[in-house]
Amino acid sequence: MKGCIDSMPGNQEIMPNSLPFNTTIITSLFTPLSSEQEPKSDVPGFWTILQGASLVVAVDSSEQVLLVGDLPASLEPETEPLMIGLWQGKPLRCARIALDAALPEGYETLPFQGPDMRLDNTLATIAGRAAQIMHWERRSRHCSHCGSMMSRIPASWGKHCQSCGDDHFPHIHPCIIVLVRRGEDMLLIRNAAWNPGRFSLVAGFVDFGESLEECVQREVREEAGIEVTNIRYVASQCWPFPSQVMIGFLADYAGGEVTPDGVEVVEAHWFHEGVLPLSPGGKRSIARWILDTFGKNQATST
Repeated sequence: MKGCIDSMPGNQEIMPNSLPFNTTIITSLFTPLSSEQEPKSDVPGFWTILQGASLVVAVDSSEQVLLVGDLPASLEPETEPLMIGLWQGKPLRCARIALDAALPEGYETLPFQGPDMRLDNTLATIAGRAAQIMHWERRSRHCSHCGSMMSRIPASWGKHCQSCGDDHFPHIHPCIIVLVRRGEDMLLIRNAAWNPGRFSLVAGFVDFGESLEECVQREVREEAGIEVTNIRYVASQCWPFPSQVMIGFLADYAGGEVTPDGVEVVEAHWFHEGVLPLSPGGKRSIARWILDTFGKNQATST
C-alpha cells in the first residue's frame, strides 16, 4: 500500500520556477494527463486523497508517501476519482473524502496549506494541483451561459456545452504581489483577517482593463495610500487556494503617507529590512521568497 518519493532537502535553495505549487518542483515525478486518457480501471496506481486542505499519506518511519494500490474501504471518495496524470510512471488519481471521515490505522493527514510545514514540498505541490483540478471540475459541471451540463473537450481540461456551444476553460485568477522599498525600509501590511503582529506584502486581484503594472499601482494606493514607481517583475507562483497565480513585483516608493484603508487592511508600516515581523504565508509562499531574496534574508517564518 506504499510508494516512495524523494524529499526535497530542507536547506535547498529554491529558485523562482521551483517554488512550491509550481510544476517544476514535480517534473521528475509527474507527467500531466487529462482524464480523457484514463487507463483501464484495473491498472493500479497512486492516489492524492484530500480531506479539506490536507493530504492523506501513509505513515512511514522514514518518509511521507502517497497512497498506492487499492484504497481501504474506509477511505471511500465523495465523488468519482479523477485521473490527473502519471506519478513515477503509474496512474495518479485524485479524490476527496468527507471532513469527518475517520482514517484507518497507518494513515494520517498533513496540511498542504497554511503555516504547518510538516508535509514535504513535493507532496504539497501535487496535492495543490489535485485540489485545483477538483475545484475546476466542481465548478464546471454546468454552463455558466445556459445552465446545461457540459462535456470535456478531448485532451484538455476545457468543457463544451452541448446545448449552446460555448467552450469553457479552467479559470486561473491573476493576482499581483509586490514588495515596496524605500531605501532600507520595506512596506508591509496586515490584513483584517490576520492575527495582530502578522504582516505580508501588498497583494490583490487584477481588475478589468488593467495591466499588471497598473494593478500594482492601484493596490498599493488602495491598501496603503502611497504611490510607487520603477515597477519590475521578479517571479510568479501557482497558488491553488483555490485557483490563483501570484505575479511578484518589486517597486520603489514615490510619495505619500502610509495610510491603511481601514477595511481590508488595518495596519500598514515601513519596516527596516533587518527587523521584519512574522509573515502568514510561511516558507511555501512567493511572499516569503521575495522577502528572502530582496530583503537580505531577514524574513521570519511562521
